[in-house]
Amino acid sequence: MSSLTVSMRAPGVAQVTMVRPAVFNAFDEAMIAEIDAAFARLQGDVSVRVVVLAGDGKHFSAGADLQWMQRASTASREWNLEDARRFASMLARIEACPKPTVARVQGAALGGGVGLACACDIAIAADNASFSVSEARFGILPAVIGPYVTNAVGKRQARRLALTTARIGAAEALAIGLVQQVVPLAALDAAVDAAVAQLLSGGPNAQREIKQLFAQLEVGPITPEVRELTAQTISRVRGSDEAREGFAAFLAKRPPHWESAT
Repeated sequence: MSSLTVSMRAPGVAQVTMVRPAVFNAFDEAMIAEIDAAFARLQGDVSVRVVVLAGDGKHFSAGADLQWMQRASTASREWNLEDARRFASMLARIEACPKPTVARVQGAALGGGVGLACACDIAIAADNASFSVSEARFGILPAVIGPYVTNAVGKRQARRLALTTARIGAAEALAIGLVQQVVPLAALDAAVDAAVAQLLSGGPNAQREIKQLFAQLEVGPITPEVRELTAQTISRVRGSDEAREGFAAFLAKRPPHWESAT
């Protein structure tokens, strides 16, 4: 039985929904494989411009299924390594998706559920959302999700969340950058749809280039190598068909073709 549904939320917008509400959408080996496969399919689907990641029921995701983790605690190191690599590959697949990704977060996001939200480009939370990097409570650590949490909130906040396993509310998650918007639960879908509409107004090739470029940028000195990378990128993209269409549409006061196509 599938632990996911993949549907079209709107023209050009796919939604991947975790559907294990009885266990708060906790994921195991099977769901990890399904999420990875779903994002692999969607990134190659030319009809899809944006991907929304959601959880069915009252909660986004409780992270790792405890029965799965218990099995892992008695398995060999080799089995654990391959299992962890599959989880790491799934998160990398979401983060590296060439199309914009939006996490729709309600209720609890725990452990790996925080990692899923941080792997998406945009995370929008309901005001009833709560977050905990909870692994240390079980004698393990948030190793695979650590880079994504650190990228979202910075090293010091990530360390605090991981060491204390503190459960924080939506307002604090917004303040530290774990999510970028908080709205009442009843307005969550409207907020997601508004963000999606903004994303659909941008050129798909431009967004792909943004994701590729920003993945190579780090906070810190702007070196000659970084300046050259940015100059090479913009000089190449400015001469693209999409750029020519974007400028022509603006000057003609008409929508660009990628807006009228969705």
